Amino acid sequence: MSTEIEELAARFRAFVEARDWEQFHTPKNLVMALAGEVGELVAEFQWLAPGEPLDEAAMGRVRAELGDVIGYLVRLADVLGVDLIADAHAKLDQSEKRYDADTYRGSARKAPPLPP
Repeated sequence: MSTEIEELAARFRAFVEARDWEQFHTPKNLVMALAGEVGELVAEFQWLAPGEPLDEAAMGRVRAELGDVIGYLVRLADVLGVDLIADAHAKLDQSEKRYDADTYRGSARKAPPLPP
């Protein structure tokens, strides 16, 4: 994992340990908390008209929700022993094979799955 993500994971780990919250930070609970925070982020964009910018107050809320989302994501990865950066690169490698630029440029259609 990248140093910054490792440092963030360690900081969250210490925060949780100091409060004896490990018992509540099961993968299931962390995924549910992450989904809730993503929902709060979605709510900030829900009724915007196409191209409508966020005002300063909304941007503040969006930044806070993004902080919550990455916090729960990093915590979940830490609890599961997952390397977020390595797995994101692996997923991008798959997507580059699945969605070659010449075939999918400007297209939102879904590609067939890669063969096993």
